[in-house]
Amino acid sequence: MAMKEGLIGRKKGMTQVFGEDGNLIPVTVVQLGPCIVVGIRTRATHGYDALQLGFEPARKNVTKAMAGHYKKAGVTTSLRVLREVRLQKTENVAGYQVGQTLTVEMFTPGDLVDAVGASKGKGFQGGVKRHGWSGGDATHGSMFHRAPGSIGASSDPSRVWPGHRLPGRMGGDRRTVLNLPVVRVLPEQSLLLVRGAIPGPTGGLVMVRKSVKQTKAQRQKAKEAK
Repeated sequence: MAMKEGLIGRKKGMTQVFGEDGNLIPVTVVQLGPCIVVGIRTRATHGYDALQLGFEPARKNVTKAMAGHYKKAGVTTSLRVLREVRLQKTENVAGYQVGQTLTVEMFTPGDLVDAVGASKGKGFQGGVKRHGWSGGDATHGSMFHRAPGSIGASSDPSRVWPGHRLPGRMGGDRRTVLNLPVVRVLPEQSLLLVRGAIPGPTGGLVMVRKSVKQTKAQRQKAKEAK
């Protein structure tokens, strides 16, 4: 049962493994799941088909409303992370039950997946780092090394245009990396090894889903592999 969205997990870091051809493959290790189905959204009631998944035990006590929500789902342990994941149009929720546990075994080596996460937060940064401005001359007495320069005309329109690029907070944005091949699946440790890098720092929350934008050649290759 493949979902448009996938499972919730945490990025454990990067390493490298040897492929069957002996070449070294850079991989990102993700602790993916297990996730518990806490709620089900149906097209008849809510207008769309989706699952509400829970991940990781909560570190602190939860509110009475959330405790009742978990009790209704038959979940004995309060969960720290809740996310809704939509099913593909060709699927329905009939194959899922509240309280069901979904594991990393839904993926197999050779699958193409998308990794969704938040990029590393870098705090408040200037325009040179944030937008790649070239800056001024780096010579003695220039007084214009990394300054923004002119940001608007003085006489007309006498204002700064909305949307002008300026220094500000950088990073911490939702990012998606598409079509990463699955290299290995380790069900015993709930680990997934995907080729390449994924967004976020080590320990960051990520979601890994079945790829939604495969090219025709990629779909044909996946079909032949199966």
